[in-house]
Amino acid sequence: MTTTLRPTGPIQQGADGARSRAYDVCDNGRPVGAVEIGTDPEFGATAGVLRSLRIDEPHRRRGRGTIAVLAAEEVLRGWGCSRLELSVGSDNTAGQRLAAALGCTERSRNMIKDLPRNPPVLPDRVTGRPMTEAEFEQWATTAVTGYAQTWIERGVPADEALRKAEISHRTHLPHGLATEGAHLHTLVHEGDGVVGHVWVSGFEMHPGTLVGYVFDVEVEETFRGRGYGRALMLEAERIALAAGHERIGLHVLSSNTPAVRLYESLGYTVTQYNLVTPL
Repeated sequence: MTTTLRPTGPIQQGADGARSRAYDVCDNGRPVGAVEIGTDPEFGATAGVLRSLRIDEPHRRRGRGTIAVLAAEEVLRGWGCSRLELSVGSDNTAGQRLAAALGCTERSRNMIKDLPRNPPVLPDRVTGRPMTEAEFEQWATTAVTGYAQTWIERGVPADEALRKAEISHRTHLPHGLATEGAHLHTLVHEGDGVVGHVWVSGFEMHPGTLVGYVFDVEVEETFRGRGYGRALMLEAERIALAAGHERIGLHVLSSNTPAVRLYESLGYTVTQYNLVTPL
């Protein structure tokens, strides 16, 4: 049996420049599944994305999924892509095995926590409050470049990292502090003053899953290692509860081991693994 891809329509190109195309996965010309590929509108034209893959039940466990992805990689190389990105649900063991077989590396995780009924209590002498305009202006001067730097340190080209950071900031915080549903707070300790900040907004993290999403959280460098990171995450829960959310979610780079451990200790669980492999 020969597994090939057969386009089901022309290449689609969105207003943001991202491409996508759907294919039937065929054995000797007979459809046995489907695959859709594209480019990542946030990272740019060189970042290929496996948007979806399906092999029909009677034809699974015969290597067709692997062959389909390898064929999709060849298409993406022809588009000028230098890497392939894909996401796998935490309960999708078959997808995780396929990603491992393809040599994919876990780059980040999406995590969610069910919020408690009552707001958590902050540590003694610690309070959270909304950012002032002056604090926001100071934060905004480095927010985009700082977010881009986290991706650059993980091997993403500087221009692509900056593009992603700019698009994210523009999309989710278009009107600054006046953006509807956006909550930017500072954490204050009676003795140390302002020790960090957190940004929580309503966000559809996965299709049909609306959460209070932690877009940014950071402890000032001078005050790290004193437990303020945990306090900031408790403040994030308080913000999300006050906004009427039942769950809180976030995205964390897998290489940020201290953050991953903190979120796990607070009761967050993985919903999705985000992986990448060079082409």
